[in-house]
Amino acid sequence: MAWFKRTDKGIKTSTEEKKDAPDGLWYKTPNGNIIHTRELKNNSYVCPDDDYHVKIGSKEYFEILFDNNKFEELDIKMKSGDPLKFVDSKPYTSRIEQTIKKTELNDAVRAAVGKVNNFDLVIACMDFNFIGGSMGSVVGEKIARAIEYSLKHKIPFLMISKSGGARMMEAGFSLMQMAKTSAKLALLDKAGIPYISLLTDPTTGGVTASYAMLGDFNIAEPGALIGFAGPRVIRETIGKDLPKGFQSSEFVLEHGFLDFIIDRRQLKNRLTTLLKLLNN
Repeated sequence: MAWFKRTDKGIKTSTEEKKDAPDGLWYKTPNGNIIHTRELKNNSYVCPDDDYHVKIGSKEYFEILFDNNKFEELDIKMKSGDPLKFVDSKPYTSRIEQTIKKTELNDAVRAAVGKVNNFDLVIACMDFNFIGGSMGSVVGEKIARAIEYSLKHKIPFLMISKSGGARMMEAGFSLMQMAKTSAKLALLDKAGIPYISLLTDPTTGGVTASYAMLGDFNIAEPGALIGFAGPRVIRETIGKDLPKGFQSSEFVLEHGFLDFIIDRRQLKNRLTTLLKLLNN
């Protein structure tokens, strides 16, 4: 019966001395599986129990892809202006400043050049934490300049998309980025330099309608939301229920809009294989 009684050797820590576990030490997936954040990072931010791909940003993708996390970042200091003097609940400039301070990012995309398993590669990667990964003038300009760098140095280009679409605070200036980036990609195609587009969760709106779907190879992560308008808008427009799994990367692949789906843990090696094939 000693098992049911506290003895002198039992835990005697007072309530005041007890400590809570630090925030962010564990991650819980939507399916309820719990994993230590260190193990999650070592597993390319994929939960091994259910293969759930945690949403990550440019910092994590660069760590996963670039050899020894070494790269040269391009156009680091570029920040958004306020061409329309947009004011909603607060001025656009204030929101930009607060988001920069909160995320430690200058805008919703970062571009860098480095080696991936000893292959030179230019990567532009979007960050959803910066105003929903929305596409404004700076996003379009940084992607265009990254493509120009690929053209000049004859290096393949990888675009990692993660976005809610066009940035409404820049209106027409935002929509112009669709044409600008598409025109730059046409030059890349003309020069015979490979362009790989990786669509992650979510990739929607004007981003899907432009550079995200223009790759020589369009690939995606498992379970990513990919589409133009949201499911609710489409359902209300056509007045019908949508198929199960509508706009998931698996559904998009089945209907011919993707070349293949790739597990993030295999991303670096699969990209290397693809680059070898394209190089030959």
